Amino acid sequence: MDWMPLLSTLAGAAIGIAATLIADRNRWRREEGRHALEIRREVYTVFVAALKDAGEEIRAVALGDHMSASARDAAVREAVRGTGIYTASERLWLVGPPQVVTAGNEAFHGLRALRDAYARGMAVGSAEEAPLIAQRRAATARMRDIMREDLGIGPLGIE
Repeated sequence: MDWMPLLSTLAGAAIGIAATLIADRNRWRREEGRHALEIRREVYTVFVAALKDAGEEIRAVALGDHMSASARDAAVREAVRGTGIYTASERLWLVGPPQVVTAGNEAFHGLRALRDAYARGMAVGSAEEAPLIAQRRAATARMRDIMREDLGIGPLGIE
């Protein structure tokens, strides 16, 4: 009996099955990569928006009139809580790579420094406010650049 045709057929089938499995695995990896990128994009967008909203909210509270220091402190802290920044921050910690999480944490701490200063009674537009605003802006700009790099988007170069 001639085994050559049978072995050739089996080898061809094995090669075909292996090639199909490799192609399917590569396709799955690409789809997973695209899905992970889309999740990070959504998480980054929500975090940056919540960070911006929280900054606007605490500034609005700081511009308002408050009967007491404790009322101002409570209003500033509640303004931050109401923006969803804490949930957005946790999502960032769960899905972001280390460099994005580090940059996001620095921007978040810049916001908290402003929050605490406004809660203590710092006036909007005061000399005390200027370095805190500058530090927050720089941290936020660094964070955006790192996020854009992670998403495969080039730097804006306008900040």
